[in-house]
Amino acid sequence: ADVSGTEGAQLAFGRAVEPVFHFQQADLVLTLDADVLGDWPGSIVHARDFVARRRSSKPEFASRLLAVEATPGLTGAMADNQLALPPTQIEQLLWRLAQRLGLGGLPDQMPPAPSARAERWEKRLAQQLPAYPGRSLIVGGPSLTPPSRALVHVLNEFLGNANKTVSYIEPVLANFDPQAGGLDDLTQAMHQGTVSALVMLDSNPVYTAPADLEFAQALERVPFSVHLGLYRDETARKSTWHLPQAHAYESWSDARAYDGTASIVQPVIAPLYKGRSAHNVLALLMDDKERNAHKLVQRHWQSRQGEGMEAGWQQALQTGVMAGTASKPLNLTVKSPPTPPSFEQKQLVALFVSDPSAGDGSFANNGWLQELPRPLTSLTWDNAALISPATAHTLGVESGDVVQLSLTQQSDRAIQAPIWVLPNHADHAVTLPLGYGRSAAGRVGNNVGFDAYRLRTGASLKQTTSLRVAKTGKRHDFAVRQGHDTMEGRDIVRHATREEYRRNPGFATDTPQKRVPDTSIYSEWSYPDYKWGMVIDLNACIGCNTCTIACQAENNIPVVGKEEVSRGRSMHWIRVDHYYQARNAVDSDKRDLLHHVDVPPEKQPGKTWQTLFQPVPCMHCENAPCEEVCPVGATMHDSEGLNVQVYNRCVGTRFCSNNCPYKVRRFNFFQYSNTDVESLKALQNPEVTVRQRGVMEKCTYCLQRVTRGRIAAEKEGRRLKDGEVVTACQAACPTEAIVFGDLNDPDSRIHHAKASPLDYSLLAELNTRPRTTYAARVVNPDTELE
Repeated sequence: ADVSGTEGAQLAFGRAVEPVFHFQQADLVLTLDADVLGDWPGSIVHARDFVARRRSSKPEFASRLLAVEATPGLTGAMADNQLALPPTQIEQLLWRLAQRLGLGGLPDQMPPAPSARAERWEKRLAQQLPAYPGRSLIVGGPSLTPPSRALVHVLNEFLGNANKTVSYIEPVLANFDPQAGGLDDLTQAMHQGTVSALVMLDSNPVYTAPADLEFAQALERVPFSVHLGLYRDETARKSTWHLPQAHAYESWSDARAYDGTASIVQPVIAPLYKGRSAHNVLALLMDDKERNAHKLVQRHWQSRQGEGMEAGWQQALQTGVMAGTASKPLNLTVKSPPTPPSFEQKQLVALFVSDPSAGDGSFANNGWLQELPRPLTSLTWDNAALISPATAHTLGVESGDVVQLSLTQQSDRAIQAPIWVLPNHADHAVTLPLGYGRSAAGRVGNNVGFDAYRLRTGASLKQTTSLRVAKTGKRHDFAVRQGHDTMEGRDIVRHATREEYRRNPGFATDTPQKRVPDTSIYSEWSYPDYKWGMVIDLNACIGCNTCTIACQAENNIPVVGKEEVSRGRSMHWIRVDHYYQARNAVDSDKRDLLHHVDVPPEKQPGKTWQTLFQPVPCMHCENAPCEEVCPVGATMHDSEGLNVQVYNRCVGTRFCSNNCPYKVRRFNFFQYSNTDVESLKALQNPEVTVRQRGVMEKCTYCLQRVTRGRIAAEKEGRRLKDGEVVTACQAACPTEAIVFGDLNDPDSRIHHAKASPLDYSLLAELNTRPRTTYAARVVNPDTELE
């Protein structure tokens, strides 16, 4: 799909350009089915820029994010207000909004708003957007048609946002020849037998190409075909030859960022299985005398740098980027507003999205990612057809029911898929995550989930596709990591509106029930040297689960498989919980009534919910309940306040897990780690023990990193400096939501974070006195929209 919207830009500016967003400059952001914090080019930068004005260290919370979306994503979850509509109705809202703003050149008659709530949004947006001249931003997503994407550009210029909150650059693939034709032209030529040789580099068109192209049948008519890839996948099995590809960690290459910045990809290991990179293969095809990928990449960039080329190359290797390669902003003027699309109404539309973990299928054979819970569903080892509670009620289905999905215009093209009812999903739409149903993905990815590509035609890349649903009477069992999504009356994720925060900055701990008790049966313990602690800012956490996968890689955490996850035996040392809170509860009195929800959100049609994320590692409690019940002293405190686990002492009673109120301990029931295959040994972090079966595991605040840093500092005769030790979860977090450090250092970031009025302890009433605390969430909703 055209994620960057170059077709829309062609209509708006008369040339193909790509937008670059500047969220740090925007006071009011409106996203239209655009998951800019999730599956989007530049999402990491977007997330960091967005939360820069929302984190607890800068508690102005001045910006506001409004999301209109069909499929719930990370952007909608972080939005201050969210509206769920199918793509066609999102487009209609956009065009009616343009009318209300007074944009000229638009047709007089437009379809009416589908609901009173949608009309209220349009009126309010028409009032608010002009109030932020040059400080607002509208972003249109890939489900919008090119005319609507063009209208977004027109409105951004109309509102004074051009070259302020959004700028435009040449397409990152500026050297691509548009006359070369696309995949449909190639496939047609293959069907006609005019292609005698075909080379496919790191791609899998037999699996991912639009279904109506019938690429597999066309490939059979090519006499000589070569596939370069990491796996002998679906395309490789249909090709004449398959060439093993060197992994990105094994080869030299280069890449372009969303803003055009060039980066040099450097290998960390020599190829284990004599793989080839794309550079090697292309050099061979072009009869280049130089076949070494390192020298090919170096030659290319040195030829572009001119004098001082060696110094520039060395600097790029050190910094990771080529200096001065970011694209320069263009001075553009929009043309007149485009002609509106047809706004064809469909009873039920199919929405194709990449899976949050497996992507388009490229990562289907990665066990870590298969077992990583999806942010909004907590599903593992599966994909599901996502629908709204109202659509589920209309169809008479619930989560786990298997249905048959077919295209209305091609009834012979059908698949069976299990249903997952997802709050905040748009009605009259079914979201189908891609990347599953693989037949040749490798040992892990084969025969997992359903293949949504079989319904994805060439037409669906440019417009929504009508869908037919039929019940089969079958049921499907999901492996879900989190089995509930309400807080059951407890103040787990403490949150308030911006206005409540201004009236009461200490709302997170303003009552005795919310504070850590002053007394304890345990005596205070002093830590004269180091005293480690952590703060997780819930205003910065976007729920992406990056911390979970970083911790897994750092600490040799094994994959346990779908069956064991279903039994509650996933091994992740840090999890990201999510909860729902009714969005129309705009004050604390109403929220208190809604903490305990007898009817779960997925069974309440018509309601919209605020999504709240909370990463949960080991709390490293000062009064640790786990320590008191261990019969062999396997869990205990060290001299710096860390709750450590002595594996050699653990006898597997699991008393500690039973006594942990946070449920952050994981028992190694089986021998999950493979210690026999030689190449897998390089997978493990040598600084962390590879645990055998029968021991309790949990977060250690990356004790190996703390120890390494302390030893290095002691060799130099000094104390560790603030920021010198960074945990794996902290290092990987795209928004810097996690702060770790020495509480004995009064100038450290952790000391200042703990001093924030937003700082609170999870389940403080239990008097466990955790070292890990949270900065309460503050949202900035427009009450007129709810």
